[in-house]
Amino acid sequence: MFSEELEKISWEETTKSIYAKTDADVRTALSKSRLNVDDFMALISPAAAPYLETMAQLSQKYTLERFGKTMSMFIPLYITNSCTNSCVYCGFHVSNPMKRTILTYEEIENEYKAIKKLGPFENLLIVTGENPAKAGVEYIAKALDIAKPYFSNLKIEVMPLKAEEYKYLTEHGLNGVICFQETYNKANYNIYHPRGMKSNFEWRLNGFDRMGQAGVHSIGMGVLIGLEEWRTDVTMMAYHLRYLQKNYWRTKYSVNFPRMRPSENGGFQPNVVMTDKELAQLTFAMRIFDHDVDISFSTREPAYIRDNMATLGVTTMSAESKTEPGGYYSYPQTLEQFHVSDDRTTSEIEAALKKMGREPVWKDWDASFDIPHK
Repeated sequence: MFSEELEKISWEETTKSIYAKTDADVRTALSKSRLNVDDFMALISPAAAPYLETMAQLSQKYTLERFGKTMSMFIPLYITNSCTNSCVYCGFHVSNPMKRTILTYEEIENEYKAIKKLGPFENLLIVTGENPAKAGVEYIAKALDIAKPYFSNLKIEVMPLKAEEYKYLTEHGLNGVICFQETYNKANYNIYHPRGMKSNFEWRLNGFDRMGQAGVHSIGMGVLIGLEEWRTDVTMMAYHLRYLQKNYWRTKYSVNFPRMRPSENGGFQPNVVMTDKELAQLTFAMRIFDHDVDISFSTREPAYIRDNMATLGVTTMSAESKTEPGGYYSYPQTLEQFHVSDDRTTSEIEAALKKMGREPVWKDWDASFDIPHK
């Protein structure tokens, strides 16, 4: 389990090492075709800032070689905002006085129909709060069952599950799981996640192993930029990615590093602010570090950032996202989990991508593409 590996990596020493990187370290990393985590640390360090243009060119080169001029499009659907956690930065915080919604199966299907009218989406991400008693595995399984006639690629972003529960959901059409560790800083993790299921650092961290053990086709990981020193957090995610690739090599991986946006729970202010230039540096560094990983930018990021990065390393994007349950049809005015920044329509985003010479891909995986495991 990765928790055992993480115990061997010092947060403080890693932070010192990143800030001690030199110009020579950066040039060494840029000269390699295969990078280790230490090289990645050099590319996200302040020492790499003068090399942004070189990094952009390399990132673009590797992205074109591996992904061509495509952009995989997906859309999230929140089916409940019921949650037992107390994450201090989240609009779904259990103490937040708000109307809690758990969509009925009929309402879920109405949302699917409404989404199909927005654009030819085939990649759906089903999102829930974490309340297993009221919206547990059976509820998610039914939502997947209902989705199958409408979408060919189904992913979930829900509470961490047992390996056998992930396996059960794959039998209901599940193709991928996204889970944010939020921060890898174990010492401070509970400051942000004081109560509820999410307060168990190891259970969440080792959820990725359980996904791999269950044979989930794709795993998405992420850190929330704004909680802790971002350079150290993404380095820990890089270690985690390499560990998962080694142990569950059949699985496809994606990474996310969204910058915190305001939520409606009394205004948690980010501890760390990442600039646009630093976001670009991280994106380029991640692509140079790993040529195959999907890099995903959601509508948390503003349109100009997403457009700029669309040709330089990002390979997956959401469009026309609603971050409230039933936001496409049933309850368009419900309280959001966080504010969306890029509020363009699907057709506007599609037109912008095509203008940049990128081809939006609505269906990038189908069960028929998969080779059966012996």
